[in-house]
Amino acid sequence: MNILKFITAGSVDDGKSTLIGRLLYDTDSILDDQLEAIQKANRKNDDGTVDLAILTDGLKAEREQGITIDVAYKYFQTEVRKFIIADAPGHIQYTRNMVTGASNSDLIIILIDARKGVIEQTKRHSFIAKLLSLKKVLVCINKMDMVDYSQSVFDTIKSDYQRLADNLNLQDVDFVPVSALKGDNIVFSSKHMPWYTGPTLLHYLETVQFADKGTGAWRVPVQWVVRPQTVDLPDYRGYAGRVIGEGLKVGEEVVVLPSGVTSRVKAITFDDVDLAHAEDGQSIIVHLTDDIDISRGDFIVSAYSQPHTERSFEANISWFESKALDVNQVYLLQNQTKVTKIKVAEIKYRYDVNTQEMVYDDRIGLNDIGRIVVKAADEVVFDLNNELAVNSRAILIDPRSNLTVGALTIEELV
Repeated sequence: MNILKFITAGSVDDGKSTLIGRLLYDTDSILDDQLEAIQKANRKNDDGTVDLAILTDGLKAEREQGITIDVAYKYFQTEVRKFIIADAPGHIQYTRNMVTGASNSDLIIILIDARKGVIEQTKRHSFIAKLLSLKKVLVCINKMDMVDYSQSVFDTIKSDYQRLADNLNLQDVDFVPVSALKGDNIVFSSKHMPWYTGPTLLHYLETVQFADKGTGAWRVPVQWVVRPQTVDLPDYRGYAGRVIGEGLKVGEEVVVLPSGVTSRVKAITFDDVDLAHAEDGQSIIVHLTDDIDISRGDFIVSAYSQPHTERSFEANISWFESKALDVNQVYLLQNQTKVTKIKVAEIKYRYDVNTQEMVYDDRIGLNDIGRIVVKAADEVVFDLNNELAVNSRAILIDPRSNLTVGALTIEELV
């Protein structure tokens, strides 16, 4: 059974938490003690039904204010798939939380209130989806019950969002009209919208497919060098890491970066079981035919499809900190398992999320998204965002506070 990781995003009160609660409730994925806790919470909708949003509002402040602050993760499964859901906050000040959740997702569900249409947060979240190269976008036009299930309202919002998608060059966008509160088109088809003949939300999630990732472009960032040095395993040497991409197999010729030393894959193991090949996202131990000086932060990659090894590059950055980005400050760049000292050599521009235009000034502040030039103290191993998106992502850390202050996607070589 495969796993689909997706995130829900939208503005405040668009119904993200209610949609997830409805999805869990109508698929019988809520335990009896959870239902009892919801009922005891005594939070009701206007029609007297139980407020399903409580299922994902785990923080006390969230329940008191009726908003989402932190990313809440929920898990459920059907006979077809397993699902990991990230419920992202809608407030602009929590955009950084949304970026964190989206970076681990395959698909984004963007909710739009049928009464409001496309607004600033819709544009912001769509822009982030583009920057992170999420594979698909599903637009759920919610609260259709509040507009009498009007097809014309749905068509208008769909047309408005499609123009936004075209401007952002979002390729795979689909639309579903729903009412999370009433359950229309969430798990069961709506009787109130006979004009809509597409799939329900659940059917879409169960059947959505992604383009073939291809073979050959794989990387293993080394997390740990395994050296038991026991009586039974005196000469054991393995390199533990999580696979990025497809194509890693026994016998493959490899290069260790940044050193450039070559070898071959002697064995691949997982939980003491030998594997002929490894899959994308799988945690494994790689054994090489040669004894090589490898440590945490190095990359084992295919000799036939190597990433870039550079000290300078251009990146898009989403800024998380209330204090603006400082070009005179030394930051730490962490990409995969490697941490490198860097400086921001130049702020090229920031984006206006409403118009998707570039604003040429030298300031990037809280929740801004912009383009920067990075200069690193050591060689950084990476792929460009349009080549292998997962290996183009990194975080920026302030060494003075050890706080994560930004998220990057590496876009161009300098």
